Amino acid sequence: MTHADDGSPDSPGADTTDHDRGPSGPGAGEATHPLFGPGSEFHEFFHDPRWALAMIRATVLEAAHPQVGAALIDNSTFVAHPWRRLRNTLVSLQRMWGADEQARQREAARLNRLHARMSGADDRHRPYDAMDPAARAWVVATLFESTVTMCRLSGQPLEQDVMERLYREFRGFLAALEGHADHLPASLTDFWRYYDRIVEEELENTEAMRIVLYKLFDHLPAPALLNGLPTLWAAGRAVVGPVVGAVTVASLPEPFRRRAGLPELPGAPTLMQGAYLAAGLARVLPESWRKPEAITDLLALSPGSDDPRARTVGALRDAMNRAGALIRLISPLPPDPEPTAADGGQRRGAEEFFAEVLDQTGNGYLDWPDLAAMARELSTRLDLDEPEENRLYDAFAAWWRELQAALDTDGDGRVSAQEYAAAVPSLAGPALIKVAEVLFDVTDKDGNQTIDAEEYRALFRTAFHRDTAASGTTYTRSAFVKDFVSFMTGRRHSSPYDPLLAQA
Repeated sequence: MTHADDGSPDSPGADTTDHDRGPSGPGAGEATHPLFGPGSEFHEFFHDPRWALAMIRATVLEAAHPQVGAALIDNSTFVAHPWRRLRNTLVSLQRMWGADEQARQREAARLNRLHARMSGADDRHRPYDAMDPAARAWVVATLFESTVTMCRLSGQPLEQDVMERLYREFRGFLAALEGHADHLPASLTDFWRYYDRIVEEELENTEAMRIVLYKLFDHLPAPALLNGLPTLWAAGRAVVGPVVGAVTVASLPEPFRRRAGLPELPGAPTLMQGAYLAAGLARVLPESWRKPEAITDLLALSPGSDDPRARTVGALRDAMNRAGALIRLISPLPPDPEPTAADGGQRRGAEEFFAEVLDQTGNGYLDWPDLAAMARELSTRLDLDEPEENRLYDAFAAWWRELQAALDTDGDGRVSAQEYAAAVPSLAGPALIKVAEVLFDVTDKDGNQTIDAEEYRALFRTAFHRDTAASGTTYTRSAFVKDFVSFMTGRRHSSPYDPLLAQA
């Protein structure tokens, strides 16, 4: 719920400097500091390499909250599409913490619409609501506390006045979302009592927390740019995954570790401090090398992207593949299966398509949260306003009703991979065509019934490709609808459409 700019201290449009009438209510005598943008305390941390560790830690503490954990399990794409989720999170944080007040209000409204669509019950039949103000306050609290902890663990604890200002900034962040910050204590002293109480009384060893700690990093899919190096990625993941898990567990509050039964590995505290110290040393690198948005943009590049960075990495990957081929000649390994002539190497198997495209949440089934995740990703890419976003969600909802009626043969409210494989042609119904038409409409910003190069890049994040049905410098409605429906039903790999919904 985001209030309009009514001039009140707690409204998102209120004065955002750190003085007597700021949204977080600091005491008198403080120097003036902006709550957002350059000059704020948090602005200095956003490009800090240590914050990667802090974000993982904060995510674990968020997932341990029963309400947040249940919402993540049912609705989030963090298991099947972690890199896409990370990129979207960073973009959202940039908008919320930037100096542009209008962009912040718009992003806050978008986040509130997104969260308003997430409610249900956990596996113990306890209701959850992603708009629950106490749960949203806890998410903000974990980000603040993890930022403070990262500085302490890296041997550079924050001075008290800096910590006070940082806390006021996070309360301002919550106020931008909620219209007020009442669910976080007004003072930093009271915050620590609040934080300790939540840790000791409310956090649980939830399924979402266990996935983040033990499954996510052990099975982390390769980012788009490294898809062609599966062996190298698997080897690196096998080493880094357990280390990240051990470091994160060691950094969690001791009362929660004890109550949740989390393992205390020998040497883990030393490893944890070493990791934070090493991340702190990385701050001496040029800022352009450690900007999170630059790193995530690079990882999200598909091998066929027109971006020069993708071509450079592609050339390096080809050289590594040639070296690998030479090694295999010296020490032969069983050959990879060759694509059959019938499929030309381009056909997806039903199970592969189900897992990569349809099952967005990674729970092994197709249900409404999966299609909602598709609508959410497309709305985020196109930065849609509320009316256009609602049109897209409504189209996907109609498609889900059509799919459920056609494919859910056992009536359990979801579609299994087996049910899907048995009735694949049912995917290409009128509702899917409507989804394609609405997606075309919201992509065609100028309403001229064609998608030009700029609109195409907004959706696909790349330039026109030779394998699209684009004619000249535009993409017609009929060609777009045909290609989208073909991708969603024909199970063919498609250069522009794969990154749209299948990219990790």
